[in-house]
Amino acid sequence: MKIAHCRRNHFISPDNDRISKLISQSDFPSTQGPLEKAKALIDLYLVSVLLDAGAGPRWTYSETDEKGEIIWKGGRSEGLAIASYHMFISGLFSDDKEKKYQVNAAGLKKLTPDILAKHLQVSNENPMEGLEGRCNLLIKLGDALEERTDISKSGRPGDILEYFSTQITDSKLPLTSFWSTLFELLLPIWPSRTTLPSHPTESLGDVWLCPSLSKFLNESNTERKEGDDYVVFHKLTQWLCYSLVEAIESQTEWEIQGNGQTGLPEYRNGGLLVDLDVLTIKSSSLDSKAYPNGMNNPPVLEPSHPAVIEWRSMTVISLDKIHELICAKLKVSTKELTLAQVLEAATWKGGREIAKEKRPGGGPPIDIISDGTVF
Repeated sequence: MKIAHCRRNHFISPDNDRISKLISQSDFPSTQGPLEKAKALIDLYLVSVLLDAGAGPRWTYSETDEKGEIIWKGGRSEGLAIASYHMFISGLFSDDKEKKYQVNAAGLKKLTPDILAKHLQVSNENPMEGLEGRCNLLIKLGDALEERTDISKSGRPGDILEYFSTQITDSKLPLTSFWSTLFELLLPIWPSRTTLPSHPTESLGDVWLCPSLSKFLNESNTERKEGDDYVVFHKLTQWLCYSLVEAIESQTEWEIQGNGQTGLPEYRNGGLLVDLDVLTIKSSSLDSKAYPNGMNNPPVLEPSHPAVIEWRSMTVISLDKIHELICAKLKVSTKELTLAQVLEAATWKGGREIAKEKRPGGGPPIDIISDGTVF
């Protein structure tokens, strides 16, 4: 349980540690010092996480060797990770052929759904949900990097390290500073969904209206405030933050200090709770239209559906409780065994394994209609 939840883990299969191999390449920027090495990994992990929304149960990626023989095949998070790895090492995300191990704004803005589909091996026989949404995120990331030259002076995600190098004290950087800068950089890339009435043009990202919370506040005669019935998740940004912290701390002497991130409200962690009957959807909350594949199969819902909002909310709360219970059982503190470690070793992996046992293809107990930008 020592390994924290982060994107790097998805690049590793039992007989192939792709990140270690990448770092050992003679043309990888590791010879330029630990900061440049971390910058390259940040570039890779950021685009990989933005590609890491639900791809659907049918899509798979086949990794081949020099002879064209398949050496690995899989879908979902690992498939997307390994596909993004090969896109990265081929220089797809860079506009400089002499610097292929980087991601920059110009390279991202050249992407199209067709280019992405080719490298993700998408076809009629191998369909992926939310392909255009993923492509739009990467293009918008290019725009955001160009816009924020104070954070990304050369248009690379990894430039964020140079931005912080003038602010860091004794090799320690507060998580709050790292998170707020990352959040600020990425906020413009998310689709316009929820906004505040007082700021109708500013999208809040992965934030959703929760009708049951609104009902509770009304019935309790609580003085209402703008946005008090919204719930905040920011799943992809949080997943990215966990992943970039690992890249920074593993390659440099920096330490990202502090807590504050939640467990990730996604279908593996949340699916575990549903499959173990910790959480159950009220039958009265769904009609027959929610079951297009039949009542014996999982319901199919939009991310904005009230049941999904409550499911994700309860997942965040439950993960904190699970973390505390595991620490108590093992007689360790929550600092000795972090929430990120519990996510990796227990809930995320547990959710995937029980899904494999319960459903062909290992899909979640609640199917979310994916546009490639939330789950």
